[in-house]
Amino acid sequence: MSLDHIVDVMSGLRPLSRLDRPLEMVRQFTPNWFAATMGTGVLAVLLPQLPALGPSLRPLGEGLWWFDVGLFLLFSGLYAARWALFGQEARRIFGHSVVSMFIGTIPMGLATILNGALAFALPRFGVDVVHWVEAMWWLDVAMALACGVGIPYLMFTRQEHSIDEMTAVWLLPVVAAEVAAATGGLLAPHLADGPAQFVVLMTSYALWAYSVLVAFSILALLILRMALHKLPPASVAASSWLALGPIGTGALGMMVMGADAPVIFAAHGLASVGAIAQGVGVLAGLLLWGFGLWWLFLAILITIRYFRSGVPFNLGWWGYTFPLGVYALATLRLGTTLHLGFFTVAGSVLTLALAAMWTVVMARTLHGGWRGNLFVSPCIASVN
Repeated sequence: MSLDHIVDVMSGLRPLSRLDRPLEMVRQFTPNWFAATMGTGVLAVLLPQLPALGPSLRPLGEGLWWFDVGLFLLFSGLYAARWALFGQEARRIFGHSVVSMFIGTIPMGLATILNGALAFALPRFGVDVVHWVEAMWWLDVAMALACGVGIPYLMFTRQEHSIDEMTAVWLLPVVAAEVAAATGGLLAPHLADGPAQFVVLMTSYALWAYSVLVAFSILALLILRMALHKLPPASVAASSWLALGPIGTGALGMMVMGADAPVIFAAHGLASVGAIAQGVGVLAGLLLWGFGLWWLFLAILITIRYFRSGVPFNLGWWGYTFPLGVYALATLRLGTTLHLGFFTVAGSVLTLALAAMWTVVMARTLHGGWRGNLFVSPCIASVN
């Protein structure tokens, strides 16, 4: 697989200004689009958490969440239709060394909807929402586990890869389990059944380890790749931000899981373990946040370098949103946990930056989607 194919995937451009026929949108639909649900969902959850402004922004956050639900349902329908109508072509994704990575955006997009359901739907519709979230969370866990091992297995046995063509998209299938872990930490305290709380929390810790350790090994390879082969083409500029995703989610997950660990562990005769888990969660969150700060500065410098020479818009721009969002969530969480104003101010600045970026990316995505030039399946293009 050449670097040109990687550029094609991230650029998502068709030579036509419109689709040849309505069904062509279905035929060309790929999981890349689910990245939009990730960025939208994380912004929806972030807005109500802004200090002082949170209560006034809550209706906007809830509206964004409902919009995110609509996007996820639309994209799920389009992708399911592609498999139903163009199954032979859809199966080619498993042999494609780049597009296959974006399968991981499907469970991650679902996780943002579940997080929003706990934040918005639960207060509005009551405890029945928790039962729905719990059932959907287990489905999300199954998809994340399958992505986390299935895509790497295809990398090892079927696909063609080389270190000089590597990008941070390698992280996408692996990080899905980590995102599910953070969602499980949010879900556990809402469950009425004590054993169910314990099972969900233990599963979340296992998911965290299932993802983070592998993700960090990929980050080490990514640093080596950039040192030896320099930056990838401008069409994949946003991939420099993807590395912030597992770092921010890892920090957030440890703090979220540790927050209710004392009560849940104590109910099972493990009070001392719960206290340790809470302390480890805070310390791990702070340490990972510090590592994320290094990568945030690096990503900003890389982005400035890219934009000086011009960066074409593509679906890959959604890579600017979700990683920044989860890092902002971790920053605000540190502020409320440690009672340090610095983290609160920093998290607010990051959230405002995310809101501005989301507005730009969503506007250009809607424009490109309406014209039809963002619908492309490199799995087909590479064969034709």
